[in-house]
This record gives sequence, structure tokens and C-alpha cells, in this order.
Amino acid sequence: MTTEERITNALKSATDTKVFKMGKNILHLVPQTFKELFPGRTAIIVADKNTWRVAGEQVFELMQKSSIECGVFLFPESEFHADWDHIQTIDALLDQTGSVAISVGSGTINDLCKLTAHHHHQSYLSVATAASVDGYTSFGASITYEGLKQTFECPAPIALIADIDIIAKAPKEMTAAGYADLAAKIPAGAEWMIADLFGTEPIIPEAWHMLQDVLDEMLSDPEGVAAGKTEAIGALFEGLTLSGFAMQAARSSRPASCTDHLFSHFLDMTGHRFKGKLQSHGFQVAIGTLTMCAFFDEFLKLDLTKLDVDKCVEKWPSLESEQKRAEKLFRNFVNPKLGVAEITSKYSDKEGVREQLTKVRNEWPQLKKKYRQQVYTFEKMQRLFKIVGAPSDPSEIGVSRQKLREIVPYAQLMRARINLLDLAKRAEIYDYLVDKVFGPEGSWSTSSEK
Repeated sequence: MTTEERITNALKSATDTKVFKMGKNILHLVPQTFKELFPGRTAIIVADKNTWRVAGEQVFELMQKSSIECGVFLFPESEFHADWDHIQTIDALLDQTGSVAISVGSGTINDLCKLTAHHHHQSYLSVATAASVDGYTSFGASITYEGLKQTFECPAPIALIADIDIIAKAPKEMTAAGYADLAAKIPAGAEWMIADLFGTEPIIPEAWHMLQDVLDEMLSDPEGVAAGKTEAIGALFEGLTLSGFAMQAARSSRPASCTDHLFSHFLDMTGHRFKGKLQSHGFQVAIGTLTMCAFFDEFLKLDLTKLDVDKCVEKWPSLESEQKRAEKLFRNFVNPKLGVAEITSKYSDKEGVREQLTKVRNEWPQLKKKYRQQVYTFEKMQRLFKIVGAPSDPSEIGVSRQKLREIVPYAQLMRARINLLDLAKRAEIYDYLVDKVFGPEGSWSTSSEK
């Protein structure tokens, strides 16, 4: 299937985005697309100093030449995240002008425009400047509110314009971050399989096949991505966009993320910096992705046909006990109630755990084969990240392996979404897996800190 065919099919399933144009030298399509989608409306370009230079100024000139009234708002900060105070700024701007936002940028600017457009009961147009995230076309915006990284439900842009000439010239670390964000869908897909097995979040075939059927292909040329070749960058951006469309089809981020992203959320919520700088979403997710590949490597070495379900059920803690564990763990966290709320939402009683573990035990040979076909080994994923320029060790984003180990229990508890660590808790193998991953012979051996 060609790129055009895949995009056409994906747009049929997308609930929000109606126009996706990707190609070389196509910024001239912005004014006409805006006129068709927002007839008679005024526009306001939202960008920062860098994205204004690479694309925003050209879009502004094209809008003027097309006689479309167009304002400009530039974020003055050289470094900023999608925080609630920025939402308030753009909300006020749209209140004052009555305009439609044109987002010129990548993850942060796009998410800010996405949520503020939703607040004003309208859509917006997105102009991509880097293949750095899958959030351009995702349903929902990841915003930090009262210190807590949250996904706010809101529609994706009605139109996305992606000039590959511009995107291929983005800083290499941004492209590497996008590659890592796309690669995260590999272990996230396996964790969705677990949730489907448990019956908590059934796989949505339309969303699954849209992305997972082409994911290997989209990740197959890390050398080309690292070299900035337009064909490889185009394939990467297509993969990221399809990920967003899959989220639209599912009305959830389930097709695109699981525990891999929770390591990033923890670092964001604790204000993590390295050498004084905030670390990109994709670079943080790279470490989460590698960590989950390591967990799957150890998990898939086990013979769970011998799982003692009765013993596991007998040892399974009460909801009150789990709530106390979460309360203790999160007591000094930015949101102390987070763990309690999430574990309460995804808690299963003893009979529920019995049913879940019985499925795992009875179907283990087939499950093991399916999971191994889905998940890259730690060694393979690490090799790909090294080639593309994404972090291959937590030290590269200023996190020690010991610190990463300490984050694991937070990642297990901080979202209601069922994950591999939840299965491990139920099967009484959680501590074993943690010790294997971070032990002397493990992928993240804490005894061999870099």
C-alpha cells in the first residue's frame, strides 16, 4: 500500500482531521486550506522564535498575499513546556481576537493550540516543523496542570500541513526524539495486548491495524533518519501521524502509549533537568521504552504454564492495602492522591485476578509467541536508538539507573491503564523482574552505572 493510500484510509477513520498534506515545498497550501475550512474567519499564527524563522514568517506572508487577516503571537521563551499558564495566555488571545489559531511548531505549541481551540468550540490548523512527536494528530493534549501532567480530551486539528523539506532540516535531536516516540508503540502495543487479555481495554482493530501493521516499516531506516534523508523523515512523520489517527479512532491514547510514557510523565512532574535543561518528551520516552523492552525480555523467559494461580490469588492484597501502598509511595509527590486514585480505578478483586491469571497460564505458549513477535528485544531497540541519536542509557538524560529503578513503582501505579507491571504484581513476579532488569546481569544493571 502506498503512502497516499494509507493516508486516505486513515483519514476515513479519523474523527477530527479532514486534511493531511505532506510533501516538499507545500507551505503555499496553507492559505487555501484555511479559506476552505474557515471561510471568512481571521487567523492568528502561534509560534516561537525558532518556528517563526523556519516556517511561521513564510506562512504569515502567504496569508497576507491571500488577503486573509492574520495576526501573530510568538512565545518569547527559548525553552517552555505545555503548562497551564500558556493555555490561559492563548485562551485570552482567542477571546480578544475571535481568530482561528494556526499552530506553527511541534509538540508543545500544537498541544497548546489544540486545547485552547477546544475551549473555544472550534478547530485549528497545524503546520508541522519537526518529526518530533505523534501529538499533531492525536486526540487529546498533554498539559501540565497544577504540577500534574494530564491528558485533556480535545479534538485533533482539522488540518495538518507537513512540509518535509522543513521537517528534514529540524535539529537532529528533535527527529531522534520523534523516532523514539514512534518506537514506544512497540512495547505499548504488547501492553495493550495484556489489557485486551484482561478485558479492561479491548483492542480496537481499526486503530490497531492502522499503526501496528506498518510500524516496523516506519522504523526500518534509522540510518536514513539520522542522515536527514527526506524519504526516511517522510516515513517517520507518516508513522507519527498514523499514530495520532489511531488515537482519534480509539478516542484514547491507548494505541500509542503505556508504561513507556509514564517514565517521562514522572520526570516532567518532578521537574527533572539535565545540565540545566528540560529533557524532551521523546528522549525521556526512549528510556521508558528501553526499560519496558528489558522487562519484556525477562518476562518472556518465564514458563507461566506452571503459574500457581491459587497461591497468587491467596497473596493478592486487598484494595485498602493497595491504597495504603500508593498513599505511602506518593506522599511527597506533586500530587499525593494520584496513586490512590489510579490504583482504585484499576484494582481487580481476587476473583478477577484469578480469571486474569488463569488466562495467562492456559494461553501462555500462544501469548509468549505473540508478545515476542510484537516487542523488540532490549538489544535491538538500543541499537536502533544509538544509530538514530536517541538516548540509549538513562545517564544520557541525567538519570541514574538506580533512580530509574526507583521510578518503576510510580510507573506501575500512576495511571489506571493496565500494564505489564500490573500483570507481574498479580503473578507474584514483579520483584523478580525488577531484580533481573536492574540486577548484576540485567540490561540496566545498577552495579555498572555509567
